[in-house]
Amino acid sequence: MTGLLSMYQRSSLSLWRRSTTNEPYRILLSGSFSTDPDGNQSSKVNIFDRQLKRKQRDRAAWLMRPNDSFVDAVAENLLDRLEDCKKSFPTALCLGGSLEAVRRLLGGRGGIEKLIMMDTSYDMIKLCKDTEKDVHNENIETSYMVGDEEFLPLKESSVDVVLSCLGLHWTNDLPGSMIQCRLALKPDGIFLGAILGGETLKELRIACTVAQMEREGGISPRISPLAQVRDAGNLLSRAGFALPGVDVDEYVVKYQSALELIEHLRSMGETNALLQRNNMLNRETALATAAIYDSMFAAEDGTIPATFQVIFMTGWREHSSQQKAKRRGSATVSFKDIQKKFGNGN
Repeated sequence: MTGLLSMYQRSSLSLWRRSTTNEPYRILLSGSFSTDPDGNQSSKVNIFDRQLKRKQRDRAAWLMRPNDSFVDAVAENLLDRLEDCKKSFPTALCLGGSLEAVRRLLGGRGGIEKLIMMDTSYDMIKLCKDTEKDVHNENIETSYMVGDEEFLPLKESSVDVVLSCLGLHWTNDLPGSMIQCRLALKPDGIFLGAILGGETLKELRIACTVAQMEREGGISPRISPLAQVRDAGNLLSRAGFALPGVDVDEYVVKYQSALELIEHLRSMGETNALLQRNNMLNRETALATAAIYDSMFAAEDGTIPATFQVIFMTGWREHSSQQKAKRRGSATVSFKDIQKKFGNGN
């Protein structure tokens, strides 16, 4: 047994998991699409190997252990947003990522009556279906399908809410996927998404870079691009969502060693899937990365921290009942008048 102690800034949780693979270690980093300042992206550019990602998700279905404290914390945070809405959402679509955690923790939130669960991995869908019998807290008609987030197999205006927990950051055309999510929503439907942000695994990035410079004399593209916070608002606006909202949360997880961190990333399916990836790190560089990580970031208790930045996105499909910004120039009171009335006169 290998210990995996997960500790967060807001709570302390512990989890023990068994290593079930002897695969050589490679530096495993999560990936995402990052738009330019104008929010432009060519849908013809492929960054990620989607077939490889499907295989990694298949493997994660076998390595995954129930009640992963980090994944559960993100899923809970995402689902809490349903409780902030006064309306109910009878039909829901849950995309990729943390499917099992979302289904298990849903707990009747959002008034969901019908749930569609979709993933590119058949094994992940089978896992979710097999664990359905363990969910006893609500009666929800659940259906399952194997599909790609880049090509949603849904009719327009067919669901009330789209949930995506730690999955969309692996799509090649993230704006296009979000546009399809908006089109799948009924008017006044809501999109709730969580993706990993640019500060994720910053400690591992530093250690890997230093190790490669020392052992190999240079660095190679092993780290996928991650979305920045400023990009998330642009993505929602470009996808046509109304009332866009973005907030960020950081989770600091502590492990007994860098190798346990890598095992955890593999069990979540967050392994390198860049099209232009190189082969796995050689043994010497991998061991150097672990040693540098420990020497630079280890805490007094011997554990090492790993930072996961999660960007939460909220957007609505446009509806006549929603608040709208006034037309530019329609104001009837000037700021000068306000300053004269409430200012200090300077």
